Amino acid sequence: MKLSLRTFAAIATVTVAAFGAVSVLAEYPEKPVTLVIPYKAGGSTETMARVYSKALGAALGTNVVVKTRPGGGGAVGATEVSTAPADGYTLLFAASTSLLWPPLTQKVEYDLNSFTYIGQITEYQQAIVAKADAPFNTMEELIEYAKTNSLNYADQSTMSRSYIDFIGAQEGVKWTGIPTKGGGEMVPFLLGGKIDFAWSGGIHNRYGDDMKVLMSMNAGALVGSPDSPTVADKYGVSMPSQAVIVAPAGTPADIVVRIEAAMEEATKDADFSDLITNKLKFPVKFVGSEALAEDIATTTTGLKEVIEKTK
Repeated sequence: MKLSLRTFAAIATVTVAAFGAVSVLAEYPEKPVTLVIPYKAGGSTETMARVYSKALGAALGTNVVVKTRPGGGGAVGATEVSTAPADGYTLLFAASTSLLWPPLTQKVEYDLNSFTYIGQITEYQQAIVAKADAPFNTMEELIEYAKTNSLNYADQSTMSRSYIDFIGAQEGVKWTGIPTKGGGEMVPFLLGGKIDFAWSGGIHNRYGDDMKVLMSMNAGALVGSPDSPTVADKYGVSMPSQAVIVAPAGTPADIVVRIEAAMEEATKDADFSDLITNKLKFPVKFVGSEALAEDIATTTTGLKEVIEKTK
């Protein structure tokens, strides 16, 4: 059957229109995005995520639904996202520690290659801290004091304990870790004199007159204590400090780019900035996918060294 030029043109027009419609429908995102938080409600990360999700949704042009999946130090939520379809509709908002420490130290259903790192939005202000009137003012003084005194410290995880014990091993001193269930328990322990020093994930920023920072446990300086020495400079390692959003490995590059751009835009949101800088006392610090992957690789190398030397 021969087609007239007019008929052919009409068919071509319908075909192009149809494919165009499919293309539009296939644009990401077409539906709400789920943001999994692997911690209990009320913590700093979950609080950040709920505020940030609104800004991220506005930047993406869709609703971002927050879903808490606590357990296993973040491993439960991380496992759920690692096995989700790699289509950009299930993301994980977490401390990078939850993605790095469990696969290196315990049996979990994901590994270091299970995620695509999309971006970082802030940095936890991790530090070794002491009571303001402690008989030592620097990490060096603490180490010297520990050589002739029996000291206790508060940790909040096996990772923070490993890092503090790593420092002790490097300096030839021993101290005793006292497990705590978070900053809310650590603070009265420290201020009440039950412990001599502690690891803090940032809560010390709210107690500026009562606590002093002895060392940054991040790769760089802390916002509230820019002159404090860093564990990276002194010992060549640092703790994972990034608050990140990741997707399952294999997520298409164009979707990663779309989310990354939306994340950067969302960090400029006024409500999010107010929460981070004025309430949590953290920096607003966006790092894109490529640079973040490099940071994670460097941090992972340090993690493996700490694990090896504290076995």
